[in-house]
Amino acid sequence: MANFTLSGFLLMGFSANRELELVQASLFLVLYLVAVTGNILIISAISIDNSLHSPMYFFLKHLSFLDLCYISVTVPRSIYNTFIHSGYISLEECIVQCFAFAFCATADLSMLTVMSYDRYVAICLPLRYEIIMDASTCVHGLLGVWISGVISGTMHTAGTFSMHFCGSHIIHQFFCDIPQIMKLSCSNEYISEFGISGVLSLMAFLCIVFIGVSYTRIFSTVLRMPSAEGRAKAFSTCLPHLAVVILFISTGAFEFLKPPSDSPSALDILPTIMYTVVPPTANPMIYSLRNQAIKAVLRKIFQRKKADLFR
Repeated sequence: MANFTLSGFLLMGFSANRELELVQASLFLVLYLVAVTGNILIISAISIDNSLHSPMYFFLKHLSFLDLCYISVTVPRSIYNTFIHSGYISLEECIVQCFAFAFCATADLSMLTVMSYDRYVAICLPLRYEIIMDASTCVHGLLGVWISGVISGTMHTAGTFSMHFCGSHIIHQFFCDIPQIMKLSCSNEYISEFGISGVLSLMAFLCIVFIGVSYTRIFSTVLRMPSAEGRAKAFSTCLPHLAVVILFISTGAFEFLKPPSDSPSALDILPTIMYTVVPPTANPMIYSLRNQAIKAVLRKIFQRKKADLFR
């Protein structure tokens, strides 16, 4: 480990025990396959069936695509490192991974914010929904999501890798995590990255406030609906989205706000898994299990494939 230079870093992962490493890699592989399968099914169902060509499913399809990218940034590399029994990652690969991770995390939060606005308009302003959420609004919303991701990725990556690194090049994480990389910087050189993190954290906080206000108004409107069937339908479309938001934001906030540990352990990596691996894996199940329209389309696709096989 003493031979590592500025050309790369050493990712420590979960454990030095080979058996535990293989168990972790196998679990990651299963979760990754579940995430990839689930998100591809949602993307395919929405793309194929014309009945799902509405703003809500338009944003859901792109959320699934972002989730697919988000989990692919970290997990495959971690599995590969474990199976070859090497945690080494080059400086160039680390830079790309940091950019892609910051991009996907920010874009995911922005997409959830846009989706909360879509649900607000659909439930609180139903008569104006088609006017407000037209094709132009959807495209501009998606464009804003991608721009926010690019800005976040660029700022974080530039701020982090403009620093000089002193001493150890060991990253106590299973991917190039920016807070862990900052610990390796020379004294006082992390101030600029802290400033960038502060600006982007303020943007994230505003997104969270917007989502909170949207859902406060949504639930206030739903609870005033005279029809029990109408309330049930509104809740069935909103609760899955809210579950995704809470899971993603709560786990990410916990990891961001928890005090740094002087003696990192495998337990310090578990909260990271909760916001990097679990949301992209759980999102397809949350949406498909509670969304009757998606389940109906997937059922039709599988029945069609089954019929084709027996011809």
